[in-house]
Amino acid sequence: MSGASDSASQAQWLRWRSVADLYHAYFTGLILSVVTRRGTADAAEFVFRVFRRQQQERFLPGLEKLGLKHLPPAVAAAQYHYLSNWIGGVHVEYMYETDRKAWIRYPPPRWIWRGTAICGVPGEVSRAMLRGWHANNGVALGKLNLGFVCTKQSVDGQDGLEGYYCEYDHPLELDQRLVFARHLEAPMFDAAMAPALPVASWPKLRLEKAYRNYAMEYVRTTAPVMVQLFGPEDAGYLLHLTGKLIGMQYFDEIAHAFGMGNGGAKEFDEFLRALFEAQDDVVDIGEDDTVYELLQHTWKLMADVADYHPACAKVLTGLFEGLAAGCGRNIPVTMRAAAGGGPPFVWSIG
Repeated sequence: MSGASDSASQAQWLRWRSVADLYHAYFTGLILSVVTRRGTADAAEFVFRVFRRQQQERFLPGLEKLGLKHLPPAVAAAQYHYLSNWIGGVHVEYMYETDRKAWIRYPPPRWIWRGTAICGVPGEVSRAMLRGWHANNGVALGKLNLGFVCTKQSVDGQDGLEGYYCEYDHPLELDQRLVFARHLEAPMFDAAMAPALPVASWPKLRLEKAYRNYAMEYVRTTAPVMVQLFGPEDAGYLLHLTGKLIGMQYFDEIAHAFGMGNGGAKEFDEFLRALFEAQDDVVDIGEDDTVYELLQHTWKLMADVADYHPACAKVLTGLFEGLAAGCGRNIPVTMRAAAGGGPPFVWSIG
């Protein structure tokens, strides 16, 4: 029985990781869509708002979950980035120097700019990420003398993104919370000296689910930010187009983990049901016997988002249309939303 149980768990975790890959690709693709279709300035503002919102929602609760609140501010901030990103599958290094100075380094390959995507990311967009999150950790901690010094940016051709948290002797003005010192270089990473997760509170099941949620939560943040920044019409267009492009490109890779292959409407219906399950969404077979119909009762990703707008659902319509195109030609996918533009959603396939 234990062998069968282990096999089922491995299959479940593989599906969760495939869902993470899909949403990871969507998040990166969405940034590139803004860069190419709206320009660098809009993309930088977009990335700033996404990462500031993530920072405000996740940083302080994350310190609590990871058991870091007792540490000096610079050390706590750096260890948070090391551990939280490690959980999400992001390669990060942490180097302690003093209680007032601690380094983090994101070596290549960069998670967020996977594969060739890194060639399309302007330095201004990468800097916006640091302004949105790293530069605000001191403010969140109530320590206005804590800032971040960036020494390298991979999108500028340097061998990684790196820098250190520094606790100064005086409060920092807004433009002093993120500064650049390209003449400096991080110390070498020693894994034996890095912090580790408490194994008892982070078992394998929790880690695998957290890995999936890490990528998905970026999309949870991104969709409402895009609607608020660009308006529902322009945002809906970009959310839908990006989803369709990513779905088409990633169907083969994602479907393999679900034991699915190319086919027609029936095969895509089965794939979509399995995908909903891997996202922790509740779905039933619909009542229309002339087409394959699915009733999606929940959209857990966007549950409890205070500024949810119906345009956010373009994430799903775009992704599913793209995945359908990857599955086979001429598989139409349509969606009807409930009043207010949220779930339950009725999906018709074929």
